Order: sequence, then C-alpha cells, then structure tokens
Amino acid sequence: MTNWLANKSIVVIGGTTGLGLSAAAAFVKNGANIVVVGRNPENCLVAELQLGSNSRAKQGDATHPQTALDAIQLCIREFGSFDGLYHVAGGSGQQFGDGPLHNLSLDGWNKTLDLNLTSLMLSNQAAIRTFLGMNKGGSILNMSSVLGFSPALPFPNHAYATAKSAVIGFSKSIAASYASKNIRVNVLAPGIIAGAENITDQSEKFVTSKQPLDGGRLGSVSDLDGAAVYFMSDNSRFATGQVLTIDGGWDVADGQY
Repeated sequence: MTNWLANKSIVVIGGTTGLGLSAAAAFVKNGANIVVVGRNPENCLVAELQLGSNSRAKQGDATHPQTALDAIQLCIREFGSFDGLYHVAGGSGQQFGDGPLHNLSLDGWNKTLDLNLTSLMLSNQAAIRTFLGMNKGGSILNMSSVLGFSPALPFPNHAYATAKSAVIGFSKSIAASYASKNIRVNVLAPGIIAGAENITDQSEKFVTSKQPLDGGRLGSVSDLDGAAVYFMSDNSRFATGQVLTIDGGWDVADGQY
C-alpha cells in the first residue's frame, strides 16, 4: 500500500495513542501529512516526535466544539489542504457510571455519550463544513465497535453500546446526505482490543474464544491500519455509508463463558 496517501492531508481525532496513533503512523508511511489531536500534552509531544516531520500534534478535548475545527485549520495552514478525517476518540464510560441498566447513572449515560458520540458529531460537522467551504470532496472515517450491534454478557456497558450503535446510524445518514458532494463517510467496527479498560482474566478468556482468528486473541491496535489507509485513499472513492467489521470473527463466532 506504499504511497496510497501521497498528497493527502489528514486529521486524526484521538491520534496520539492506541488505534489512532497506529493509524497515523500508517498514514505517514503511505505518504500523508498528518495532524493528530489528543488530550494529554505529553502524548502529543511523543506522537509528533514518533510520526516525524510530516506530522503536527495538537492538544485538545474532542468534546469541545472548537477542537476539531482548530485541528483542521492547522492542517490547512501547515500542509495546504484537508482531505480526510479519522475520528477515533472515545472510550469506556465505566469511570463515569456506565454499566448494566439497573446500575447505570444519568451522569454515566450523559458523559459516555458525550465522549463517544457528541465528540464525533462535532468533528464530522467541522469536516463537512470545511469540505463544503472548500468546494471539494473528502473522506470521513468513524470508529464504532462490535459491541454496538453484537453485545456480549461480559461487557454490559449500555451507554457505550448505545453510542457505538448510534455512530453507525449517524454515519450512514450523513453519508447519504453528502454523497452528491463527493464526501464519503464510512465506519470501522473493531472487536475487543488489547488494553481495553474493562478486560478481566475471565472476559479475556471469553474474547479469545469469540475472536478465533489468528489463534484466538485480543485485537491489536495495528489490525485496523490497512482498512483505515484504504478508506482515506482514493482506492475507496466509490464506497460510502459502509461499516467494515474487523473483529477476529466476533460477530460470527460463539464465545465460551
């Protein structure tokens, strides 16, 4: 896939660690200029050093309305263009009170939706407005999860599942609205990734049986890189409103409790 992204300038929201950083490195390897956004200033510095001269890192909270717009404007100033947005930012809301419905707090519900859904709406809105203002097409790639449509008992975090399910509906809706403008919107839905906050020894045993590919394992942050490069590239120019599940077989396998 070398140079699939030559002359592309891409913003990665949640791009200073984990899935986002791994994808950003793959983008750079394929010729792209990158702006990565993260909340932690130290992670921003490390990411910029790791990604090299074709990257810029910006500290910001994805739930704040100005964060994505500022990152897109930085991308245009530094690299002369804006061609794609990859929204990875999100995560577990357990620390806020997400969980099974009988224990779910209103604060946990609201904060989990803000973290995973409102942040994504804001970044997508900023990207759409920019593409329209520049009178050009572009690619938006959003992050969902298999838990949004294929739940499992070891992961009863209902606000998180709701948000990740809503990402799919939202993405398909805006894909339909802006296809005539040559703006593509697609979704990646990973399985359970190593390092997830709510993995226990018992749930890891279940996941490795539910994700039987490659010997049965938790997902790696690099497992999504190839798909992310594809959707950011012109090789996906005739694909929009699609959900690509990269889950090691989760959705078609029976896990063992």
